[in-house]
Amino acid sequence: MILQPTLEHYLVLSTCLFTLGVFILVTRRHGVRLLMGIELILNAANINLVAFNHYTATGLDGHIFAIFVMILAASEAAVALAIILAIYQQYANIDIDRMNSMRE
Repeated sequence: MILQPTLEHYLVLSTCLFTLGVFILVTRRHGVRLLMGIELILNAANINLVAFNHYTATGLDGHIFAIFVMILAASEAAVALAIILAIYQQYANIDIDRMNSMRE
C-alpha cells in the first residue's frame, strides 16, 4: 500500500522549512547564511502555493505565482551576493553585525 501525500503533509513540510528559515535569520549574522534563510522561507511559500493550487483550485494560479516567487528569489540572490562580495572586498569580513560603518 502506497501512502499518497495529502495537503497536510505539504503544510507540515512547508512549516518546517519556514521555521528553519526564520531560525536562521534570527540566530545567524553571517551574510551567506542570511541568504540561505531567506531562500528557505521563499521555498516554503512556493510549496504552499503549489500544494493549495493542487488540492483546492482547478487552474494554474498557484504555479504561476510560484514561478514569480522563483524569479524574485533568483534576483534577490544575485543582488544580495553582489552586495556581500562588495562588503567582503572592502572589509575582508561578512559579519553583518560589524557592518555599522556603512551607515555613515
